[in-house]
Amino acid sequence: MGYFLNTTENYHINELNSLGWELTVCNALYPESSPCRDILQSKDPFGVQLYHYLSKYIHFDNVRSVLEVGGGLGYLMHDFLILNPALSGNMLDISPYLLGKQKETLSGLNVTFYEKDILKITADDLSWFDLVIMNENLGDLPTLVSGNDENTGTEKESTHWQERVKYFQEKYALSFFEGENINIGAMEVLDVLCHAEIKYIYLSEHSCESSIPEQLLPYLNLTSSNNPEKITLKGHDEYTIKFSHLQKIAETCNYEVKRGQFADFLPLNFNDKVKTALRMETPSTAEQEIIQHLVYDLYKYEYMVIAKI
Repeated sequence: MGYFLNTTENYHINELNSLGWELTVCNALYPESSPCRDILQSKDPFGVQLYHYLSKYIHFDNVRSVLEVGGGLGYLMHDFLILNPALSGNMLDISPYLLGKQKETLSGLNVTFYEKDILKITADDLSWFDLVIMNENLGDLPTLVSGNDENTGTEKESTHWQERVKYFQEKYALSFFEGENINIGAMEVLDVLCHAEIKYIYLSEHSCESSIPEQLLPYLNLTSSNNPEKITLKGHDEYTIKFSHLQKIAETCNYEVKRGQFADFLPLNFNDKVKTALRMETPSTAEQEIIQHLVYDLYKYEYMVIAKI
């Protein structure tokens, strides 16, 4: 099976200068005036709603040091530290531009910043963190894409990652069907986090295994390929995540896993306005377009809460 390597490293280090065109759910819910808040049962920002949800599975009294990898504009960590000032925040990012934005957002709070690549950090370096967060960014990590195309990394990098596939097949009994794209970077990071014996890990990203509840079937078209799909963005491509592989890695490493969709902690206010917007094949207003996009993301995004047994 032939692969080419998709990597976003060069883009994030040398080219990224805005997130305006890549609107994450976290960023969309941050402004108090955001119309996205109006279609949810709670109008709290993303980080607040996530923190309260994670409190069901994470004993925050036992958490002191939190590391967020690829923290975007810093909004999630801001909400966590405001809710729980006892936390020591740590931001790790490969992008100098985003790290600068995080420093602005988190000014005055207890935060340490690292301009580093998570793929180049060892388990020993990570072992002192109690909680590691990677929100809406696993698709930025290297993916081995089945077929013939140009590598966005070097031939050496491509060979390295293809050799790592055998490790995951043997250690975790993972199997890949013919033509399957492999989230090798996401698997590598989780493998290191588990070997660091981090108490709690939170991961999320667009999933290739998503489903929707029966009540939304007449309104929302969401199919699952079970094969990581390409998402074309400005200057780079990302890939959706096959969370079943990550779940198997975590459980093999003696972790409990809670897996679900963003709608679990961002419950939808399924009112007439939302139903009308979802029925529109082509939205007639900007608000309807926003509703369609957010509702899709509530079910397309999966998360995993991983807790050491």
